[in-house]
Amino acid sequence: MKIGIVTGASSGLGREFVRQLSAGEPLDEIWVIARREERLKELESQVETPLRCIPLDLTEQASFRTLEELLQAEGPEVRVLINAAGFGKIGAWSDITLRDCDDMIDLNCRAAVDMTQLVLPYMGRGSMVLEICSTAGFQPFPYLGVYAASKAFLYRYSRALRVELMGKGISVTAVCPYWVKDTEFIAKAKQTRNSSYIRHFPLASREEAVVRRALRDGKLHLAVSTPGLVCSVHRVAAKFVPSEVMMGAWALIRRI
Repeated sequence: MKIGIVTGASSGLGREFVRQLSAGEPLDEIWVIARREERLKELESQVETPLRCIPLDLTEQASFRTLEELLQAEGPEVRVLINAAGFGKIGAWSDITLRDCDDMIDLNCRAAVDMTQLVLPYMGRGSMVLEICSTAGFQPFPYLGVYAASKAFLYRYSRALRVELMGKGISVTAVCPYWVKDTEFIAKAKQTRNSSYIRHFPLASREEAVVRRALRDGKLHLAVSTPGLVCSVHRVAAKFVPSEVMMGAWALIRRI
């Protein structure tokens, strides 16, 4: 049985990845993972590929034991793994709760690594891993600090893992989008004691275009996918401009 696995599938980029995988990949089944089971059930009626709805909270270690048992029982051939689960919070250090800080690190870092580690034994030559990072991972971002740091971790992990898996023919792509306007991400990121540090989100992308480009780049075995003009320019600039200068520019941009 050839399957795809998508985390964070109940909304946003994860949901759009499921839609586009269903339309373009010859898979027997897509395993969709998220906390909100009702959202996953809704997605079943929107795609042609059979879905296996797996309601799990990936901030909880017990969820991975459940998934490990399922993989052992089914023994599938995983052709695509997309780690799209994640969230961010906008605000100064004092505006973000300790629980949100911990959950960001757990979901954006540990859960992505744990999921990848569990699934890799079921992947073979020609399989593809997409780790959904962020353009925020290219530099430090005051008032988006924990989120940006978590995505920097995932970005570096993805780049290293890609090299390790080259001999096995498994591709790993770090997907690093800019703001995406038509998902729940921005609205949830602003749910802190004070999110006024970032006022607007100019030139934000749309989820359909981001996912289409990410899947294309993954099939091309690219190490990094920057699905949009802003994140592509940012990636290049961050290679040459000192972090202090980049943070100074960010201090101006976030006030726009």
